[in-house]
Amino acid sequence: MVDLEWYRSFKAIYRTGTLTGAAQELLISQPNVSQHLSALEAHIGKKLFERKPRRMVPTDYGKLFYTQIIEAVEKLERVESEFRYIRSSNIPLTCIGAPKEFFYSVLASGISKAPANLVFEFGLTKDLMQKLAKGKLYFVIATHCTDEKDIIYEPIVNETFLLVSDYSLDTSIFYEFLANEELDKAERWLCEQDWYVYSSDLAIIRRFWLENFKKRPSIKPRFIIPDFNSILKGISSGSGITIASDYLVKDYINQKQLKEVWKGNNVTSNTIYLTYNKNNVTTEQIEMVRKFLSEKHLI
Repeated sequence: MVDLEWYRSFKAIYRTGTLTGAAQELLISQPNVSQHLSALEAHIGKKLFERKPRRMVPTDYGKLFYTQIIEAVEKLERVESEFRYIRSSNIPLTCIGAPKEFFYSVLASGISKAPANLVFEFGLTKDLMQKLAKGKLYFVIATHCTDEKDIIYEPIVNETFLLVSDYSLDTSIFYEFLANEELDKAERWLCEQDWYVYSSDLAIIRRFWLENFKKRPSIKPRFIIPDFNSILKGISSGSGITIASDYLVKDYINQKQLKEVWKGNNVTSNTIYLTYNKNNVTTEQIEMVRKFLSEKHLI
């Protein structure tokens, strides 16, 4: 029968390149690591490493073997770790993926009151949803829906996108253009500003532009920063303009660090969802996360 420790030793040798390094990583003796590797090679009937004086070099089969088993081994290790943690606590451990900005602006202030031990992972919705599908996350705070089987989407909040600038920006000419319904001039004025954007594809800005100018934006970003907290900090401390969610900018606006320039003639909004695979989470976990979010007045 195959022992999980054989796979752990193989993984450690592959990553560290030496028996000594593997032994240090696993906190076991070097002879034990060597014994695990020999047992695994004997079991599968293939050499996994070429023994060099100072390094263990994976064979072609060793490389192939690593790619085939690594995801399963890491999943088993994670499950083992979680069960060990849960056994020592009466509070369940729950892994949640979320946009970093959403966590910082909405969830962080009440995290100490959460009725569970939470492990958060930050990233884009598409990347987090892939991890949800693989069982690496239990829940995702998602900014859009996809059509995967067995995935549940529960709306938790609607976000509205606002055009904001540094508080000192003179916007009087822009408001004149709007009052006179000179949208082409208003757009041209906007394009002349120093733009901060989240990504080069201008996803949020493109939606706002299509809603209000009926065409794609022709702005040339001065700064591309993949973090809205940094964007808003940069603008509030200096100068510039961007389009961001209302929940991200409301405190800056209330404190007069940013100015709300325009909501648009046609408001641009989006729904944020609590997302989970109904087959991978318990009713207790779902209710716990719902309660946590409801305390933040989201659902």
